[in-house]
Order: sequence, then structure tokens, then C-alpha cells
Amino acid sequence: MPASSTRREYLSSLAAASLAGAASLGVTSAAQAADGPVAKHGRIKQSLVNWCYAPHFPNFDEYCQTAVKLGCQSIELCGPENWPTLKKHGLTCAIAGSHGFKVGYSNPDEWAQCDKTLTERIDQCVEFGVKSVITFTGMANGRSKEEGKKNCIEGLKTITAYAEKKGVTLCLEMLNTRDDSHPMKGHPGYQGDDMDWCIDICRTIGSSHLKMLFDIYHVQIMHGDVIRRIHQSKEFLGHIHTAGNPGRGELDTRQEIYYPAVMQALLDVGYQGYVGQEFIPTRDAWEGLREAVALCDV
Repeated sequence: MPASSTRREYLSSLAAASLAGAASLGVTSAAQAADGPVAKHGRIKQSLVNWCYAPHFPNFDEYCQTAVKLGCQSIELCGPENWPTLKKHGLTCAIAGSHGFKVGYSNPDEWAQCDKTLTERIDQCVEFGVKSVITFTGMANGRSKEEGKKNCIEGLKTITAYAEKKGVTLCLEMLNTRDDSHPMKGHPGYQGDDMDWCIDICRTIGSSHLKMLFDIYHVQIMHGDVIRRIHQSKEFLGHIHTAGNPGRGELDTRQEIYYPAVMQALLDVGYQGYVGQEFIPTRDAWEGLREAVALCDV
């Protein structure tokens, strides 16, 4: 998910509390890693979601070196000002940020704001070669699911047509509304908290340039049955995000999702897009990323 006021506040507080120590841990550990990338097979194209790890690797050039060392091909949801540095290191931005999850197409009063942001971002993507941009339903604010869906379908038609004309894919993200423990772990009040509801919007609009951002963490919380849903949703999979559940932490033995099987399901349905690592580090950032990337390298 792209930066929002909540996210900026979270990152600022994190930086104030532990930036120097976390940065030292991450960069030093990366420098001491064994030769060769962590990801060996490359059948799953992996990406780092910028907001999670940037506080731990504050020098963007060194952050790019870390991504390369991991065998990742992208650092996503970073601003266009970072894209030339990505290119210097042979990396791309798998998906660009946009208007933030608090506003979106379920509210007609926010359509103009979203269209303006997305149009600008799509044009920047064309210039750099970024293929996808994230978008959101926004908050329900008392609207029913029926009304929210109708608004999203009507509101997304025009910007989807523009994205299709430019060869860029919009990825609509479903978010969980159950977790209220932390501003980055759940989003109470978000309209698009149901995978089938969101897919129906994509299906109704009927463009190959409007797909889903299938966030495994959020889907697990709201629905479970992740592997079956991957098979059922295969034609709408535009981008994938990871995180451990519960807690949105590392992909380790303390969480309930078995990521090798989920990654194999993506291969089985012929998914060729990116998988973005989007967990919140609770320990050394490099070690957590090394484990996650290896686990998803099926």
C-alpha cells in the first residue's frame, strides 16, 4: 500500500525510536551475507515493499544493493524520485503507489482526487516502464456494500480506460477490517474488505488492465482458504503481497500461513507477476528478509 498520513506517522515514530540501530543491523548483516543471491530459482519474481524496510535501510543506494543480494528484482511503492536509482542497480518498481487507502472510488466526491493522482502516476509509469499502479476503494463511511460497489464500478471505468490506453494495469487492493490493533495491520472501515466483492468490480468493468492486488495476509484474515482462492481468482491476479499472520510479522514458524505451498499455487495457475514482501520486521530486517525470500523461492 502507498504512503498515507497514517503510514507516514507510523514510519516517523519508528524512525525516531530505532532507525539508527535497525539500519546498522540490516546493512551490516547484508554485507556479511554469503556470495550469491538468496533467491536461487527465480520462478517467483520477488519485490520489497518500500514502506516496510526503508527505515531499516535509510540509504536508498545501499537498500538497492540489499535487494540485489536477496535476489529480488524490484523495490515497489517507492516514489518516482527513486526510480533512476533502481535502474542503476538493474531493478524495477513492480507497482507504483497512488492515492492511499483512505480515499477511493466508493465515494464519488473523491473520484476527481483519485483520477488526478492516478493519471499523473500512470504517465510517470509510462515514462519509466513501470507496469502497475495500486488503487483502493476507500472507506465505506456508512455506505452499503451494494452502493459502494456501484460507485466503484462507475468511478473506475474512466481511469481504467486511460490506464489501458497507456498500457498500465491498475491493481485494486482488498484490505482486512478485522485487525484494529495497529494502524498498519488492519483497516477498520475500509469498503473493499471482501475478495469476491472486489473481483466482481473487476469482472463487471471487464478490462485486462484492472486486476486485484491479492494480499495474502489480508485474504487470510478475512477469508482463509488462500490456495483455493488463488485458483479461483487466477485471471484477476495482478500483484501479490505477503506477511505472516497473525501480527503481520516475518514469514516464520510463529505464523499460520505456509508460504511455499502458496507460492507453488501461484506457479500452478501460471501467475507471472511479482510477489512483494510486505511484513513489518520485528527483529533484524536482513535476517527476516533472507528467510522470507528463501521460503518463497520455490
